[in-house]
Amino acid sequence: MANHKSSVKRTRQTIKKQANNNVQKKEVGTFEKKLRQAITDKTSDVALSLLKVFSKKINTAAQKGLFHQNKVSRKVSRLAKQVNTIS
Repeated sequence: MANHKSSVKRTRQTIKKQANNNVQKKEVGTFEKKLRQAITDKTSDVALSLLKVFSKKINTAAQKGLFHQNKVSRKVSRLAKQVNTIS
């Protein structure tokens, strides 16, 4: 346990931020799973709408530093390519 007031506060802030980051990462992962399921089901209209939402969510997460920008670009590009093949 921390001994100083400032380190106690920093620990408290870190725990809050970690919890918030985990929620955002889970949300992105959930949308990715839904999108992949729509791709395997070959429902193009659902996949297109999910791709837009997924792209927005993962890009905002990357701006906050939760994901590396190259990883985000790679994921969005590959999923968009798959969506375009079923359209």
